[in-house]
Amino acid sequence: MEISDGIYNLIIFVLAIYVGYHVVWNVTPALHTPLMAVTNAISAIVIVGAMLAAALTETVLGKSMGVLAVALAAVNVFGGFLVTRRMLEMFKKKAPKAKAEGK
Repeated sequence: MEISDGIYNLIIFVLAIYVGYHVVWNVTPALHTPLMAVTNAISAIVIVGAMLAAALTETVLGKSMGVLAVALAAVNVFGGFLVTRRMLEMFKKKAPKAKAEGK
């Protein structure tokens, strides 16, 4: 009895979900911002790969899927930069509030 490649791929996918969940939820809060920056860099690499894949295909379906992949990866990158910026703003010191007059 031979196990098909689809079963192997499904097992790897489930294990990746399990490991990814535990890696993300066990990270200390101080490391979330650097992790977001690395994630944005990886997503940028995905955009380059999606553009290459879209350019090298010859079918309409392949080109449309490539364009969709580029669009989704771009949303991921820009959203990640927005989240990283908000996280960095949380670490900035806030200016002291002005004291109320007459108190």
